[in-house]
Amino acid sequence: MARGLPAVWGSIFGGPMIAGGIYLYWFAAAYPLVASQPETPPSVGLVMMAFGLFITGMGMYVHSVAAPEALQLRDGEHVIEDRKPAQRNALAEAVIAVPILGLGGYLLYVTQLPLYQPTLVLAGGLFLFSRGLYRYWQNTLTTYFLTNQRVVEEYRFVSLLRNEVPLEKVRGVEEHRSAWDSLFGLGNVTVRSGSSSGLTVSVDEVYEPTEFADLVRAQLRSDVGDRVGTGLEDGTAGGETARSDGQSGTDA
Repeated sequence: MARGLPAVWGSIFGGPMIAGGIYLYWFAAAYPLVASQPETPPSVGLVMMAFGLFITGMGMYVHSVAAPEALQLRDGEHVIEDRKPAQRNALAEAVIAVPILGLGGYLLYVTQLPLYQPTLVLAGGLFLFSRGLYRYWQNTLTTYFLTNQRVVEEYRFVSLLRNEVPLEKVRGVEEHRSAWDSLFGLGNVTVRSGSSSGLTVSVDEVYEPTEFADLVRAQLRSDVGDRVGTGLEDGTAGGETARSDGQSGTDA
């Protein structure tokens, strides 16, 4: 099962929208909340109900979808670290959007402000709410892996999506934090195979990002040392063979 409680949060967020849609579609005209309540087209109630059902159903789906299984390792490969992105910051964004949506509804139905003002408030709240909920679902189904051979991002939604960068191709490791992520002690690590294009794995919204970045850098140093050591061994063996051949020729 997926981690967290996506089905519960889907019901918490989607349930009131379904109830509000039912009210607007069937009961708003007969039972207005205030005397001056403007008439709302029934289609608005249908849209609200559909959105609430979508959120509730998607939460149940995400809850039932298993996170990516253990990484399929190659010969000689082992996992050094695995991380999952945090959920609380995305969930907090969705929760903060709820009172903004409530304020927009209040301005629309209770006050006599021009229509564009409550519409802007509702649009802003809906944007934050949708983005926060989407990030929560995405983080629930994402796993990052660091092995002695590669950095891997796996994301399972309908199907499994995998993005990876082999360590021998890594050319840069970057750390960055947004102001919002810093409030939760989170950060992001970007592993690149080139300066602007090429393979990239973004390890987003994880706790202790510096520790993860240092692990990647340590593996890069280890990988370089192994390749240099192998090259020296090959060169030494080749030199000894050449000297041996040269000595044989002299003796002959």
